[in-house]
Amino acid sequence: MLESLLVPTGIVALAEIGDKTQLLALLLAARFRKPWPIIAGIVAATLANHFAAGAVGTWVSTFFSAATLSWILAASFAAVALWTLVPDKIDEEEEASHFKRFGPFLTTLIAFFLAEMGDKTQIATVMLAAQYPHFLMVVIGTTLGMLLANVPVVLAGNFAAERLPLALIRRIAAFAFGLLALYAGYEALKLSGLI
Repeated sequence: MLESLLVPTGIVALAEIGDKTQLLALLLAARFRKPWPIIAGIVAATLANHFAAGAVGTWVSTFFSAATLSWILAASFAAVALWTLVPDKIDEEEEASHFKRFGPFLTTLIAFFLAEMGDKTQIATVMLAAQYPHFLMVVIGTTLGMLLANVPVVLAGNFAAERLPLALIRRIAAFAFGLLALYAGYEALKLSGLI
């Protein structure tokens, strides 16, 4: 059960470094200068988004045999590993036009929820929920991972984002997803009776 919490926490925390939602957190912190409503918005948006993603992962896992699911997970983790190497960008002009209309909490809630749709951390949550049996622990873990990556950015503003070696962190996250892909591939081979 602890693995269902710790692995998603670490994977999402690493994957989130340099992600567009982290850039969004930086932008929100600069615009509003009210860290606690922004952090509360991140928590609410992430829980809602990752709960839905985890539910999809758990549901999808019921349609496939264990071997087929392992092959799908291996391919998905490999794809996310490659995707992690590509830096995210956020269009500051477009985002800036939507700010201050709803206040820091509601703006963060809406912006984070929408930014996470189809994002690599949401896809990772789907895959992790399909892989691990403890759905709530996966959702809590992925949410903690988001907070580990985004709260320091909100609290420290530009200083933290400019000091982090983003390229190295992206490579480490890609390596971690690659290891998960290899492990899922190994499990698929075992379940298929090929080893």
